[in-house]
Amino acid sequence: MLKQIVNFLGGDPNKRELERLSRIVERINALEPEYEKLSMDALRAKTDEFRARLKASLEAGNSLQEALDELLPEAFAAVREASKRTIGLRPYDVQLIGGMVLHAGKIAEMRTGEGKTLVATLPLYLNALAGRGAHLVTVNDYLARRDARWMAPIYHALGLSVGVLQMAARTENGRKAFLVDLSVESPHEDQHQLRMVHRREAYQADITYGTNSEFGFDYLRDNLTMSLEERVQRGHYYAIVDEVD
Repeated sequence: MLKQIVNFLGGDPNKRELERLSRIVERINALEPEYEKLSMDALRAKTDEFRARLKASLEAGNSLQEALDELLPEAFAAVREASKRTIGLRPYDVQLIGGMVLHAGKIAEMRTGEGKTLVATLPLYLNALAGRGAHLVTVNDYLARRDARWMAPIYHALGLSVGVLQMAARTENGRKAFLVDLSVESPHEDQHQLRMVHRREAYQADITYGTNSEFGFDYLRDNLTMSLEERVQRGHYYAIVDEVD
């Protein structure tokens, strides 16, 4: 299937890039039998291993982008395996390519139903390894909490935490936010599997979901505070913007 896509786009100026990405997909696929044999604990331990290797690579003088690119095949293989085991979805080869495109900071055009939510988990996990936070910016509160809850089992299986920003009316005038906690039960959809925390704690999560307005207003409020202790954001490192057009 992947070769058919590359061949179909043979006259496209992106052919060389697609061929490069297809070779990385082959590396990811080659890891699948090995990762399938890992226990859940061993799969989770991959995150600590990746972080240690990332640190060593940076200390050796490589740039962060270079270090992450080196880890990409193994990190994507780990996410694929975690997804299969937790939510029963296996990212297809074309979805792996979509994840690589997003990791590179480019735009990936995908139609509704083509798995955008799942694709985003791949680069979000990879970039979260840097320990600086990775953000998913979506269009409304419902999608933020839905997608965070839906994908949280993948992240949790790999040892990552997930924060969710919601509009101020839900969160004590913007002072609070949520962490995804699948043990929390509520009859209210907007509170189910969500544990309210200080807004800063949601930003301290490895991955944070929210709307552009929430991220934006938090940035503005942080710039109006009189002390560093009142700020909630910890900087801006990596973000995926849904419906970027």
